[in-house]
Amino acid sequence: MNALSQRLELCFVSDKPSEEPSSTPEIPDDVWEQFARDTERDIRGSAPKEPSARARLVTERLRQQEARGEQPEGWRTGPAGRERGGRTARRRRLWAIGGVAVALAVVVVAMKPSLLPGDPFGKGSSQAAASSLPAETAAPTAPPAATDPEPPTLDEPFAGSPALRWADGAAGIALPEATAVGGLPKDRVELALQQTRKLLVHANLDPKTLRGERPEAVLAVLDPQQPDLVDDVNRSLRAPGKDDDPLRMFSRFDPADVELVGEVIKTRGRMTFAKGDQGGVAVHADYTFVYPLVRTDGSTEVTRTIVRRVLDVELLDPARYRATPGRLDVLRYDVSSGNSACGVYDGYLHPRFDSADPTGAPATGPTTDPYDRSGNLDTDPDTCGSVSRV
Repeated sequence: MNALSQRLELCFVSDKPSEEPSSTPEIPDDVWEQFARDTERDIRGSAPKEPSARARLVTERLRQQEARGEQPEGWRTGPAGRERGGRTARRRRLWAIGGVAVALAVVVVAMKPSLLPGDPFGKGSSQAAASSLPAETAAPTAPPAATDPEPPTLDEPFAGSPALRWADGAAGIALPEATAVGGLPKDRVELALQQTRKLLVHANLDPKTLRGERPEAVLAVLDPQQPDLVDDVNRSLRAPGKDDDPLRMFSRFDPADVELVGEVIKTRGRMTFAKGDQGGVAVHADYTFVYPLVRTDGSTEVTRTIVRRVLDVELLDPARYRATPGRLDVLRYDVSSGNSACGVYDGYLHPRFDSADPTGAPATGPTTDPYDRSGNLDTDPDTCGSVSRV
């Protein structure tokens, strides 16, 4: 065998598979088949898919709406977005309503700042800042201190007046505690005090009396068996005059001329009791009433009339005297009127206003402080002076 033949034979021998077992394990056919199926499925799932005709139509319509600025309900918002949108709309409506209310409140306060509590603008409103005085338990020894010279207004009719700190109306007629006195029982004293208070209230605070109507409640307190008293009062009410003046017992204003500003009349004074000279319960009362007034012609100018009354009454014992049980015997009823026309006897008080022509006769008496209750009351009916303040 030549050399070429030998080389070919060796090559063929080396290409034959070895009979020895391989070190790499053989993969079974069923495993290969499963691998092939899984691979084919994954390839099909990841391959791009052609959208359906309906999907393409919806997508195109949404794209066109977005391009035009339109946003269909739920587009990129979802249910939560719609709910937030509803709450936002409600909040906007609430803010709008609240804004209108705040604007109206600002306008009202700007027109009438006194509606605000306290003194938010630092004006020092006398009406808001004043505190009530305690009840009077003894006669004052001096006139009230001077106050800021504020003019009265419709909103603050007691501005610039010492009466600003006085009690309102009947609250200013506080009764002392009733006790037995001089052998008279406590209940008799209490009755005398209550009847005196009723007389003062209905003669000076009752709206009907102030308008000039017949003061029936006062007449119901007076003893009709007291000589001449009830007859004198009735005559003064029927035909007022210089000698028969109802103002000696009643505060009255002509409703065709003036009217009260608001419903408050300021009151201050005191009441005491003792055993009387006739053996009954004697009551002494000294009270001042301040009336804010405006003319009925449409004017807004406010003035005040100040009336001081001093009463001495006695509740008699019907067993000892000719008297009506529970009725008062009037021993004294003196009065002074500050800021009212002189020499007018028509049964009404006529307050003076700075902007109006004087009514009645010129004042010839001295100038006095109508708030001064520290001295005795001038009982001369012909004395009519001017006042230092109203």
